[in-house]
Amino acid sequence: MSDINDSTAAASAATPAEDKPTTPVRRNAATQGAPRGAGSRTAKQGRTMLGAEAVVASLEAEGVTTVFGYPGGQAIKLYDALYDSDQITHVLARHEQGAVHMADGYARSTGRAGVAIVTSGPGATNTVTGIATAYMDSVPLVIITGQVGRGVIGTDSFQESDIVGITMPVVKHSYLLQSTDELTRTIREAFHIAVTGRPGPVLIDIPSDVAGETMVFEYPDAVNLPSYKPTYRGNAKQIRAACRLLEEAEQPLLYVGGGVISSEATDEIVALMDKMRIPAVVTLMGKGGVPASHPLNLGPVGMHGAKYSNMAMTEADLIIAAGARFSDRVTGRVTEFAPNAKIVHIDIDPAEIGKIRDADVPIVGDLKGIIAGMLEVLEKDGATPRDDQWIADIDAWRARYPFYHPNMAENEESDEIVPELVIAELGRQLDPAASIVTTEVGQHQMWAHQFLPREFPRTFLSSGGLGTMGFGFPAAIGAAVANPDATVVCIAGDGSFQMNSQEMATAAINDVPVKVMILDNRCLGMVHQWQKLFYDKRYSQTLLAPVPDFVKLAEAYGWEGERVEAPGEVAAAIERMLAAAGPYLLDVAISPEQNVYPMVAPGAALGDVMGAIDVAVGAVRTDVPAAPGSLRARAAAAGAAAATSPCAKLDAQFGGRWEIDPEDTGARLGQDGSTVDVRPEDWKTLFRDGDEEKGGAR
Repeated sequence: MSDINDSTAAASAATPAEDKPTTPVRRNAATQGAPRGAGSRTAKQGRTMLGAEAVVASLEAEGVTTVFGYPGGQAIKLYDALYDSDQITHVLARHEQGAVHMADGYARSTGRAGVAIVTSGPGATNTVTGIATAYMDSVPLVIITGQVGRGVIGTDSFQESDIVGITMPVVKHSYLLQSTDELTRTIREAFHIAVTGRPGPVLIDIPSDVAGETMVFEYPDAVNLPSYKPTYRGNAKQIRAACRLLEEAEQPLLYVGGGVISSEATDEIVALMDKMRIPAVVTLMGKGGVPASHPLNLGPVGMHGAKYSNMAMTEADLIIAAGARFSDRVTGRVTEFAPNAKIVHIDIDPAEIGKIRDADVPIVGDLKGIIAGMLEVLEKDGATPRDDQWIADIDAWRARYPFYHPNMAENEESDEIVPELVIAELGRQLDPAASIVTTEVGQHQMWAHQFLPREFPRTFLSSGGLGTMGFGFPAAIGAAVANPDATVVCIAGDGSFQMNSQEMATAAINDVPVKVMILDNRCLGMVHQWQKLFYDKRYSQTLLAPVPDFVKLAEAYGWEGERVEAPGEVAAAIERMLAAAGPYLLDVAISPEQNVYPMVAPGAALGDVMGAIDVAVGAVRTDVPAAPGSLRARAAAAGAAAATSPCAKLDAQFGGRWEIDPEDTGARLGQDGSTVDVRPEDWKTLFRDGDEEKGGAR
């Protein structure tokens, strides 16, 4: 299939966009944190009401139209007040964790704070995984929990739990209300804190007796938080310093994280890429922040990133980290990460800068405004790209190490469904401007990151930091509720989907036409893969029995559903799924032996990539730890293509050693015993110059 790599087309095709005057967008906490609703202008201002009614009135003043939740004894007053709201629609989940994930999907797809309401005790503790998921991925949520009366807090009362204490490590802030006097101020502050600075979840614990007290409703517009003043405007001196480094760099790279989406900085990032011809690698959280079709977008980087993306990160002489936090899943072994690069680190959270990798130029502030400021400086300086050869090198790497190649022997000889092709087919049938894709967590998540093109921010929702199985499906419901005109698809694994499959009832009852595509390998795929590669195939507790029958489960919940088991059935089945008026489940049978490649082993350096396709040796996966026989069989299948490879002389630098033979431990370039008199640092020069005597054919 020749077009599976279309979203990573050759970077040399890029042409700088016409320079346009850039007016920096000056955002600040006051504008970002202001009420989205009527605020103090609400019609209920000055009325006498119960505390529970004031909670609902406060949500209305904030412009909230949808909440997710599950009632209970200590939240009953809140739910009674909610009954009378003409503005707020409540979506009843079937589990509190599901409710928080729904609020999370709502927030990620809109940029607005998601709201969940639950009861005390087990209702509150059931929210912890959802709250931690949002915290790790910087998602704005307001979680309202019922609590036992103030007089019995701390006595182990029925359904009492210290939810403020339990969640303290995974919230941006939390409140335990002590009086109706602080009720409206607390809710105003909670929304302000959730959406400003680095977004995150805020919890409000409301004792039932506070909810039952009478008060006068006075909703404030402003907040007074002397200890919370997030920095939005980047330091001008640091911005100029970053521009100097960029103007001097020959091999610059943008490392784009989730901050590009929360900061709404896509336009500025793309303008910087075009002006200075800077390629970009994109994290899981940043997916959609740079259009997949942009020729300079190298796509995924890190543990399951493209080999060419990892090579670019390793060889860059300047890395601009834009709203990214140097996660271990990106850096690999930190001591060997980007050894030649100077680092410009832009983040609104000062705690992230220098936490993993020291920055040569740290800039604290809002990414959108900072990149706009850099564009202004570069324009004044008349800056232009320094080295077109950098893009040419990356083009060559892309051509040699694609994510997928149609001539791979392992797929040609099999009638099994190939998961990469399933994801690519889904991408071809989705309208990128009118669709949102969520994922569960596991192999399918990585395949989606690699093969599903996304052109717009907030159209790819995945649990990146916590890696929460059970997130994707309820998040898809929340996104579909927030975006009723969009087609919303959850890509799931059979293990992850069963974590919150009870929410099929929520979708059915509320007429939410969400689609679920399960890549069904009847195992916990990612752990199974690690056991296969690193634990001698000791599959401890990762093989799942062939239950349930997902089609029958769908029918039980009033969904449509079908199962496909042959490659020729996939495209039509996806078409039927997307055309369905209501919720639809498509169960796609894949082999448990399918692995996600490329892969950087845990603890390995970013450049130590296993399983990357190398077209120079016949489009086989290289450096795969497996039985020698199977690897030799692949080498034999490559045959003459390997021997006559245009890169054969380059490979000869490594002692003529094909990378696919795990028993060949001969000396590589630069090692003792090597017969080739070339230093490792010279490989790039050879590669560029094409010196045939030194094996530098391109």
